Amino acid sequence: MTDGPRESITVLGAGSWGTALAILLARNGRHHVHLWGRDAAHVAQMQQAGCNQRYLPGTGFPATLTVTHDLATAIRQSRDILIVVPSHGFRAILQSIKPHLQLAARIAWATKGLEHGSHKLLHQVVAEELGPQTPAAVISGPTFAREVALNLPTAVTVASTNTAFASQLAEWLHGGHFRAYTSEDVVGVEVGGATKNALAIAAGITDGLGFGANTRAALISRGLAEMMRLGVALGGRQETFMGLAGLGDLVLTCTDDQSRNRRLGIALGQGKSLEQARAGIPQVVEGIETAQEIYRLAQELGVEMPIVEQVYRVLYQGCPPREAVRALLEREQKAEQS
Repeated sequence: MTDGPRESITVLGAGSWGTALAILLARNGRHHVHLWGRDAAHVAQMQQAGCNQRYLPGTGFPATLTVTHDLATAIRQSRDILIVVPSHGFRAILQSIKPHLQLAARIAWATKGLEHGSHKLLHQVVAEELGPQTPAAVISGPTFAREVALNLPTAVTVASTNTAFASQLAEWLHGGHFRAYTSEDVVGVEVGGATKNALAIAAGITDGLGFGANTRAALISRGLAEMMRLGVALGGRQETFMGLAGLGDLVLTCTDDQSRNRRLGIALGQGKSLEQARAGIPQVVEGIETAQEIYRLAQELGVEMPIVEQVYRVLYQGCPPREAVRALLEREQKAEQS
C-alpha cells in the first residue's frame, strides 16, 4: 500500500477477467479503480453486493474499487484505460471512448483475439482508431480469472513498444502472488493469446472423443509449432512463444476445464452441435470466431496450420470431429522441424 495519493485507472469490461484485474489493481493499493460494465442491471447488482456475484462470487471488492455504468465519466476519471472486452467489441469500445479520453491517455488491453472480419491484431486496431502515437500495451499469459481473484500465484507478460509504459503497467500489476514481466514483442504476445484459444478447442475435441494424454501432448506440441509459424510470419519473435504468452497460455487452456474453449471442444467431441455446445457455456467463447480469423489469415500468408484448419472445418463446415482428427493423422509424413 502506498502512502501518497492514489492514481486512477479505468477498467472496461465487468466480466470475470475484467473484474479480476480490477480487484488486483485495487488490492495492490496504487490506484483508485473504476470498473465499467455495459449491463446496467449487472452493475447495480455489483454495487449493492460489493462483489461480482455473477462471475466471481464471494470475492469482495476492495474499498478503492468503484463500479459504474457511465462510460463517459469512467473514461474521464483516468489517464490510463485497461480494456477487457471480447474481441468482437474491441473496435467499437475504442470508438465509444475516443471522445472522452484525456490528451495524454494510454491504452492497455487484456483481450485475446483478432478483429472479426479483418483478422487484424488488436494493436493495429488501436493505432487505426486512436493514432500510432498513443501509448499502447497488451497483457497476456496463462491466467484464469477466478484464481487471480483468489490471489493464487500467477504470472503474465506486459508487451509494448513503449518500454516506459510496459514497465509502469507491470509494476502496477506486480504484487503479492502476481508477477508481471515485460516484453517489446507485441505481435508475438498477441498471436500467442489469440491462437491458443483455437488450439484449446482442438484439445477439448480430442478429449471429448476419448483420446488420451498422448494425443493431448502431441496436439499441444504441434499446436505450438503452428502458433510459432504464424507469429514469426507476422514479425513476432520465436522466443516469445516459448514464454508465458505462448507455451504457458497454450498449456493452461488445453489442459484445464476452467477454459471455456476447451469445454466447448469437449462438448463437440462428445457429439453435441456447435449451438448446443455454445449454449452450455454462459460467457463468450473467443476461440469460435478466432479460429476462423486465424484460418483466413494463415491462408492469406501461406502459413501451414493443419490443426487450426481442422478446427475451422468442424466449426464452420460441419466436419465431424472424428473425421477431422483422422485428416490430421493421415497427413503425409514429414520431419518434425519442417
